[in-house]
Amino acid sequence: MLASNSSGFPISAIAQGLGTAQRMLGLHFFMPAHLVPLVEVVLGERSDPALGTWLHAFMRGCGSVPVLVKKDKPGFLANRMQHALSREAFALIDEGIASPEDVDAAVRFGFGFRFLAAGPVLQRDHAGIEVHTAAAATMYPTLSNTDVPAQALRDKVAQGQLGMKTGKGFFDWPEDRKRAERTRYDTLLRQGLALLASELPTIEPPTDTSQTDTPTTTGARA
Repeated sequence: MLASNSSGFPISAIAQGLGTAQRMLGLHFFMPAHLVPLVEVVLGERSDPALGTWLHAFMRGCGSVPVLVKKDKPGFLANRMQHALSREAFALIDEGIASPEDVDAAVRFGFGFRFLAAGPVLQRDHAGIEVHTAAAATMYPTLSNTDVPAQALRDKVAQGQLGMKTGKGFFDWPEDRKRAERTRYDTLLRQGLALLASELPTIEPPTDTSQTDTPTTTGARA
């Protein structure tokens, strides 16, 4: 079995020219991988579905929360939904409807807060499918459907303001603030994982490895 952690390259494209393409799958973790339980098991066009089923079970046994992505579409499953949200979020910023701070607050302390308890499908059952269907009919015609990244994003890239790695993005990141933010982020993720542990018996909150030589997972992940 061969597996790629890429989220930017189709698994089917990686498998091109491979004489045994049926053994090529995607195994996509999410940053930071030592805290975020989700891992996507992705089937390419020629992947053996039985291997996908085996890998899904294997990752569950490792304590992850695997999801099986049955078709090799750009962005797979989670990133497609994440970018759908981001497209609208940055369109709202481009239009001057809300500030970056308020966009983040609306997600974190509004519907994003509920996502810890229920995903978008279960949430519809909680709130009433007819309510969300009616709201969708009103909003969908006005949602962003642009096929290019938002101007706010393109401007930041052009200016070399890439976020924490360059010290400035939508926010300023001096070294002391960067360290504090990473600590805050890590702490909240650990607390969230602890809250979910009762629903995920095989998952336990990771012990603090910051004072050990145990390597943590790094790299370009979404």
